[in-house]
Amino acid sequence: MPNGHFKEMPYRSWKPDDPHLAADRFMEIMQQRRSIRSFSSREVPLDLIETVIASAGTSPSGANKQPWRFVVIGDPELKRTIRKAAEEEEKLFYAQRASQDWLHDLEIIGTDENKPFLEAAPWLIAVFKLMKDDRQNVSSEQVYYVNESIGIAVGMLLAAAQHAGLATLTHTPSPMRFLGDILDRPSYERPYMLIPIGWPADDATVPDIERKPLSEIMVMNRGEQP
Repeated sequence: MPNGHFKEMPYRSWKPDDPHLAADRFMEIMQQRRSIRSFSSREVPLDLIETVIASAGTSPSGANKQPWRFVVIGDPELKRTIRKAAEEEEKLFYAQRASQDWLHDLEIIGTDENKPFLEAAPWLIAVFKLMKDDRQNVSSEQVYYVNESIGIAVGMLLAAAQHAGLATLTHTPSPMRFLGDILDRPSYERPYMLIPIGWPADDATVPDIERKPLSEIMVMNRGEQP
């Protein structure tokens, strides 16, 4: 049925026996999430990747337009082609495009123009944002809040991967037009992010960083007090 004419259905929520325990367990798992640049060559089943992406597809979106496309790449030659194109953009970024402050902030976490993880990870997920609704029998091709919608979807993808024990990295070479060309995507699909995904290497290391405490990211506004 076209958008705008939804049937109503009962909401069936998942109700854990102990909401606090469930929330605490989720937080414990997510606190271990880090951006990984060293991947194992161990095989990751495609159906596991499919489940992770299906979880991302449950995300909310403006007018339920679901403006996302996840292109999965496992072919070694195609990954090599993507790496080469990404590194060409990254070389320009580090040499010309990035400000000194940006370069300094990246130096702290140890990144540079070399991106071997684009070949080492068993899978790459190229995320595209749809600038029109290309489904059949929709009321219009318009899409709304595209960046917000796809940002939420990527966050849910990362969370689903973390729950499965998979390592991920959010890679955003800029510009990313090469992704659409290499993957032969239509012009209304705009590259948004490239996510290497797989098992972490046994000797993987990550920068020793600290996350902001709750007191710095949450503000309790109680309204006017009597």
